[in-house]
Parts: sequence; C-alpha cells; structure tokens
Amino acid sequence: MQRKTLSAVILFVVLTSLFSFSQQSNIPQFSTFAGFSYLSTPSLNLTQRGFDGDFGWNARSWLTIGGDFSYGAGSSSLFPNKLSSSAQAQLAPILPLLPPGFILAVPYNSTTYTYEAGPQFNYRHFQHFTLFARPALGALHAKFTAQPGKCSQPELDCTAILTQIVSSLVGPGLSKSDTVVFYGFGGGVTWEITPNFGLRTAADFVHFNYFSDLLDGGRNSVRFTIGTKFSFGKNIVK
Repeated sequence: MQRKTLSAVILFVVLTSLFSFSQQSNIPQFSTFAGFSYLSTPSLNLTQRGFDGDFGWNARSWLTIGGDFSYGAGSSSLFPNKLSSSAQAQLAPILPLLPPGFILAVPYNSTTYTYEAGPQFNYRHFQHFTLFARPALGALHAKFTAQPGKCSQPELDCTAILTQIVSSLVGPGLSKSDTVVFYGFGGGVTWEITPNFGLRTAADFVHFNYFSDLLDGGRNSVRFTIGTKFSFGKNIVK
C-alpha cells in the first residue's frame, strides 16, 4: 500500500509539473525529422526495420503541412491460408503431389517504401513538449522476393519444390512488386529540448490492400518511429 501511495504521489508531481509548463513562445517556421522506423504487419508475421524522415512547414502553431518518407526491410514465411482464393485454386492440383510431411511455407524477403503528405495538428500548451495527431494517407510500394533456398526441410528437396510452386504463382523471377494507397491515423510527442532541436516518437496505424491477386485481402500495419527533430527559420509566434 505504501509503495502504491508513493507511486501515485510521484505520478501526480510529474503530471503537475508538465501541466505547469508555459506555452511555447518560439516556434521556427520549418522542421525536419530523421529516425528509426519499425513497421509491423501481424497478419503476415512480418516485421520490417528501416528509416523514416519528414519535412514540415509550420503554417500555424497548431498546424504543420509536410511530407513523409520511410523505408523498411524484413523477412517472414508465407503459408497457403494467407493466399487469395484464385492463388489457392492454382495450388489445388499441386498439393496432392507433395511428399508426405511436406510443409508448404515459402520464406521471403520484403521491402516497403511509403510516401505520405498532409496536415499535422499540434498541441503546444507545454513549453518543452509538443503533442500531435495526424491523418495517414499516401502511397505504399512493396516488393516480395521468395527465398526457397531457406526452406526448413532440405531432406525433402524443398528448394526445388518451392521454386516450382512460386514460379507458377509469381513467375520465374520469384519476385513481385505492387504499389497501393494506404490510409489511417497517427500521433506522438516531441520533447522540445531547445526551439531548434528535439526528440520525437510517434506511432501510425494504417490499412492497405497490396498483392490483391496473391493475398487474401487487406492488411493492417503499425509503424513506430523514434529520432531527432531539427527546426529552423523565423519564429512564427506573433
């Protein structure tokens, strides 16, 4: 009980200190961000790590207009239950011919690029912290490359089997790319260490439907970013 009371007191003091900060009085006109990106697509068991960067124009203290670019790469395995009905129909004649005990799982590498532009809404009541929220709307370009040589059952000559199966679905190059629209929302917080430098962390939730001829419907992804923000230009606060 004493530990809970102490924790509650500490939390109260921290929150009181935060809310007692004065409003920001020096907001440069432009800002840039660069940092680490972590993109997770749970329905494909796919995690991609990479880079995120953006540029923003502070039109008002509460409104930023800008653009965002990110890159991520990762690997996973694709199973038949994640395929579209047409792709499963292509596999149907092949499945009875597979060796007993063969697990049909295709290892693959994936790269994803996102391009986004739009508004960001800022809450600058605290002198050293900026809270923000934003819609997420843009284009996503992804490339899928099968890696049958990484199969987990070499005793069944799975490399040759998987190569043949993938070739029938995506072609002899064993790779496929697609560009689609994504949409969602996001937000985060920037610790404004100085008016010109800060640390930012954010999360974005998006929905998209790529490789619709191969996969079984739309996907949800969550992107986490953390990095540094640099601001420059004239002070827009009147």
